[in-house]
Amino acid sequence: MEKKYFARYREPLTPMPDLVEAQRISFQWFLDHGLNELFQEFSPILDYSAKELALDFVDFSIDEPKYDERHARSHNLSFEAPLRARVRLTNKETGEEKEQEIYMADLPLMTPRGTFIVNGVERVIVPQLARSFGLYFTANDFREHRRFGAKIIPNRGAWIEIETEEDGVMWARIDRKRKFPISALLRVFGMEKDEEILAAFSGLGEKQREYIARTLEKDTTKTTQDAYIDIYKKIRPGELATLENAKELLEGMFSEERYDLSPVGRYKVNQRLGRAVDNIKEESRIITKEDLVSILSYVTKLNETRNAQADDIDHLGNRRVRVVGEMLQQRLRVGMARVKRTVQDRMSTFDIHTLTPAQLVNARPFVAVLKEFFTTNQLSQFMNQQNILSEVEHLRRLSAMGPGGLTRERAGFEVRDVHPSHYGRICPIATPEGPNIGLVVHLALYARLNEYGILETPYRKVKNGKILSELVYMNAFEEMQYNIAHANVMYDEQGNILDETVEARRRGSPGLISREEVDFIDVSSQQAFSVATGLIPFLEHDDANRALMGSNMQRQAVPCVKPQTPLVGTGVEDKVVRDSGRIVVAEENGEVTGVEGAKVTVKYGGKKPASYDLVTFLRSNDFTTITQRPVVEVGQKVKKGDVLVDTSSSEYGHLALGQNVVVAFLSWGGANFEDAIIISERLVQDDLFSSVHIEEFQLDVRDTKLGPEITTHDIINVSEEKLKDLDEEGIVNIGAEVRSGDILVGKISPKGEVELTPEERLLRSIFGEKVRDVKDTSLRLSHGKQGRVVGVKIFSRDRGDKLETGIIRRIQVEVAQLRKVSVGDKLAGRHGNKGVISKILPVEDMPHMENGCPVDIILNPMGVPGRMNLGQILETHLGWSAYIKGYHAITPPFTGATAEEIRAELVAAGMPEDGKVKLFDGRTGIAFEQRVTVGCIYMMKLNHMVEDKIHMRSIGPYSLITQQPLGGKAQGGGQRFGEMEVWALEGYGAAHTLQEMLTIKSDDVLGRASAYDAIVRGEKFKIPNLPASFHVLINELKALSLDVVLAGAREEPEEDEFGIVSDAAKRPAVASEEGA
Repeated sequence: MEKKYFARYREPLTPMPDLVEAQRISFQWFLDHGLNELFQEFSPILDYSAKELALDFVDFSIDEPKYDERHARSHNLSFEAPLRARVRLTNKETGEEKEQEIYMADLPLMTPRGTFIVNGVERVIVPQLARSFGLYFTANDFREHRRFGAKIIPNRGAWIEIETEEDGVMWARIDRKRKFPISALLRVFGMEKDEEILAAFSGLGEKQREYIARTLEKDTTKTTQDAYIDIYKKIRPGELATLENAKELLEGMFSEERYDLSPVGRYKVNQRLGRAVDNIKEESRIITKEDLVSILSYVTKLNETRNAQADDIDHLGNRRVRVVGEMLQQRLRVGMARVKRTVQDRMSTFDIHTLTPAQLVNARPFVAVLKEFFTTNQLSQFMNQQNILSEVEHLRRLSAMGPGGLTRERAGFEVRDVHPSHYGRICPIATPEGPNIGLVVHLALYARLNEYGILETPYRKVKNGKILSELVYMNAFEEMQYNIAHANVMYDEQGNILDETVEARRRGSPGLISREEVDFIDVSSQQAFSVATGLIPFLEHDDANRALMGSNMQRQAVPCVKPQTPLVGTGVEDKVVRDSGRIVVAEENGEVTGVEGAKVTVKYGGKKPASYDLVTFLRSNDFTTITQRPVVEVGQKVKKGDVLVDTSSSEYGHLALGQNVVVAFLSWGGANFEDAIIISERLVQDDLFSSVHIEEFQLDVRDTKLGPEITTHDIINVSEEKLKDLDEEGIVNIGAEVRSGDILVGKISPKGEVELTPEERLLRSIFGEKVRDVKDTSLRLSHGKQGRVVGVKIFSRDRGDKLETGIIRRIQVEVAQLRKVSVGDKLAGRHGNKGVISKILPVEDMPHMENGCPVDIILNPMGVPGRMNLGQILETHLGWSAYIKGYHAITPPFTGATAEEIRAELVAAGMPEDGKVKLFDGRTGIAFEQRVTVGCIYMMKLNHMVEDKIHMRSIGPYSLITQQPLGGKAQGGGQRFGEMEVWALEGYGAAHTLQEMLTIKSDDVLGRASAYDAIVRGEKFKIPNLPASFHVLINELKALSLDVVLAGAREEPEEDEFGIVSDAAKRPAVASEEGA
C-alpha cells in the first residue's frame, strides 16, 4: 500500500540515529577500555611491606563464547565468554619474574540487540540518570542576605562543602563533618601565610576580598601545621591529633589513590568556572590549590551579585547517564579490591620462593560481584517482551533509582517534574503512572550521550535566516546561549526561512524573534518525544495525561496472529522495527533462492548464498510469541535494506501492534456505558484480535531419601483416557490438546513404609512387589489453563546438563494457546482511549451505513470531550479516507495533517466533510436520529485479558489460622465478604444470608462439612456452629490474661414445616469477662 505524506516536510533535517546504540557503544567501551583501566588501576599489587613481591595484571583476553545465543536460551544457560588475565609476579629481592594466564570469570556478552542472556532469560541493564560529579554552587537565605556556597562531588573520595555565614565568614566541611574556616584548607593546600592567601585573591573587588579577610580573622590557625591538626580534630573528634597522623590522613585523602574527580568531574569543574574543556584527559583529576581559589572567587562574586541564583540540581546539564559499561566497571572495582586483599594476605603467608601467580589470585570475589550485578542489581531487569516496541523502549529507559540513586519514598516533586532542559533529551510524556512517575523516563528520539554521559540533542546551524548543512549536538547548558527555532518554521527547498518573525527559544525562554536572530533550528518535530510517544498521530490534539496512557499502553499491546500496520502513522513505524533486531533485511542487492518455514536463503552477487535461520514460536518473557515470517518468494529480486523476514508484531517491516477497525461514536442502549466497548462478531470470526500465548510448566525428577523418582506412563488410579497422550516415559506428546488437570509429565515418587492393611498384604502376597509403595506426583496442567503442547525440553545429568544437587532430570513443557478476543478483554487506541469489551454482537445487529456496511466497534462519544484526546477523532476521519482510497497516511505530530487537509481528503473519498453519516440500527433497521461520526481507528488488544483474570471457587483451600477461605486466583481463593459488605446485608435485614456468609460459607469448620454433606444428600441444613475466627478471638483475649467464659446452654432448635429455624429457638451466647 502506498504512503501519503501529510507532513509539511517529508524528511527530518537529519536521519534518526540507531535507537539502541547507547547500550552497544557503552558495552564495547567496557571491553575495549574499561576492563583495561580496571586491571591497570590494581597493578601492581604489593605485599604489606611493599619490599618483597609485586603482582601485575599485564593483559587480558576474552575467548570465544561457549555457546551461541540460541543454544544459551533454549538450555537455560548464559550467553558468556571466559575472561582470562595475564599476570606477572615479580620477586623484588631476586628480580625473578613468573608469568601465567589465569581464568578470572565467565563474562556475559551483549547480544546485537543490546540485551544479555543470563540463565536462559533475556535481561536489560537500564541506564541510571544520576547527579553528575563536579562542582555545584548552593545558596542559603538569611534574614537580610542570600549567601552562597559550593559543593565539590568527586567520583571517589571525600566531599568538600563550602558555605558563607551571614557575617561573611567562609567555612568548609569535609564529608559533612564539623566545619572549619576555609583558609585552614588553603594552608593545607600550600598557602601558609595570610599574605599569600590575600595575594591569591588580589584580582577581586574590594567587597569580595572582605569575605577572605573576615575568614582570616576568624581562623585560629596561622601555620600549615596548625591547619593540619585543626582539620584533623574536626574530621576525627576524640582521636589523638598529632602532626604525623593529621598529615597522613589529609594528604592521603586528597591523593590520586584516594581521590578521583573523574574526567566528567573535571569537565564539570572547568565548565562551571569558565575554563577550557578541550584537554580534559590530560588535566589533573584531583582538586588543586588553583581550583579552590577559583571556586572561592566565584562564591564571593555570587555573594555580591543581586538576584544571583544557586545551581538547579534538576537541570539536565547537572545530571548524567551511567550506562551498562560504567556501572559494570564500578561494580567490578569492588570485586578487584577484594581480590587484592586476598592476594596481599596470601603474599604474607605463602613461601615467596615457590609462589606462582595462580596460587595468589583467587577470582571468587570477582565472579560473585559479576553474578550479583547481572542477577540481583535493581537496574538489571527482566526484559519487557510484550511486543517489539516494549523491547526497544525498555532499552531506552532511564532510571533515577538504583545503587547510589534515589528511592521512591525520598524523591520529591521537583526531581519527578518535567524540566525545560528535558527538551530533545528526555521525553516529557512517557513515564509510568504509579509511584515511579518521573523517576523512570525515556530517551527522546534524537538524543545521544556524549563521552561524559551527558545527554545531547542535535540542531542545524542557521545563518542570516538560511539553514546550513552543519549539524551541532548540544548539551542542556550550551543551548542556553543561543536562539533556537522549532521544526515547524516555514522554509523553502534551499533552506531559506520564509517568515519574517519566528517562534523560538531565546536563551531558554520562549518568544518571537526575527529570522536573522535565529542561531539554530530543531531537526524534527518529533525531537522532544520518545519512540512510543512519537508513534501517536495528532499528538498535539491530545491532553498530556492521555498521551502518557497512550504511550504506555502501546507497550502492552499483544501481537496479533494477523498483524496490521496502522492506516494513520507518524513515519517512525519502520525505524522501530529495523532497530529492534527482530527482523531480517537484505545485506546487499541479490535474489531469494530458498524460502522455508524456518529458513530463508539469499544469493548476493557473486558470493555464496547467505541463509537466515528463523525463530518460530519462541516464548517471550511476557508469555507472548516471538515468531518470524518470510515476506519474500523464491526468485524475488531484493535491494539492500529490503525486508526479508517479518516478526510477530510487524507487517512488511512496519510496526503492527493492533488492527484497523471501522468505528462509530454512538451510545448503544447503555451497553457502552463508562468506557465499555461493543464489538462485532466479525472480529472474532476473522481472528483479527486473536493472539498466541505460550506458557512453560516445569517438573524436577529428584533423588529422594527413599529412592529416586521415576517418570512413567504407568500411573496408578488414573484412567487410560488421561494417559493417552503420554509416551513410554510419561512425557506428553508434542501436538497434544491439553486441558486443566491433564497430565503433562507422569511421575511417581517412593512413599515411606507404612503398616499394611490385611487387604494390601493379601494383594502383596498374590502379585508380589507389583503393588508398589508409590505416590502420584505427576505434573498436571494448572486450573483454568488449556492449549496445545508445542515443545518439550529434557535436561538430565547424563547428557551433561548442569542441574542443582538432588535433581536427576528436569522436564519443561511449553503449552501454546490461541486466544480469541472475548468479553472482558481490554482494548485501547493510541490516544489513551481504553475500555473493556462488554458485548460481542452478531454482525447483523451492529449499526450499518446506507450501503449496508456494518461497523466493527462502537465507542461511547462521552469518552472524548472530558478526556480531551481529540486526536482519536482526527485519526478516525483521516483513517476513513485512507481506508476508502487505499493508502497509508503519514502525519507526524505538530507538522502533520491540518483540519483543512482532512476535510479535503474526506470530500475526495466521497464522504461528508464533517465525517458524519446516517447510521441504521441493525436490530430494527430504523435510522438513528442524528448523524454519527464513523471512520477507521487503530485499536490494540492489551495484555489484560479476561482469561488471565476470571476466577471462580466452590470448594478450595482454607487458611490454617482463621479457617477462612484464602484470597486470590493463584491460591484458588474466594471473594472476601468484608466489613462493608456485612453492613450492606445488615441494612437490608438479611439475617439468614448474613449468617450463612459468616459461618458455613466461611470458617464454621463442622458446619461447612455438614452443609456440603446435606447438599450432596439433598437434606436440610443444620444450624451453624461458632466460627473458628471466634475461637481465635477468644484465644487472643486469653493471651491478654482475660478469662472468657461462654455462658448459656443451647437447646436443640425447632424447625417449622419449611425447615426454617425460629428466631426464638436461637439463644445468643453470652460472654462474661473476668480480669485475671
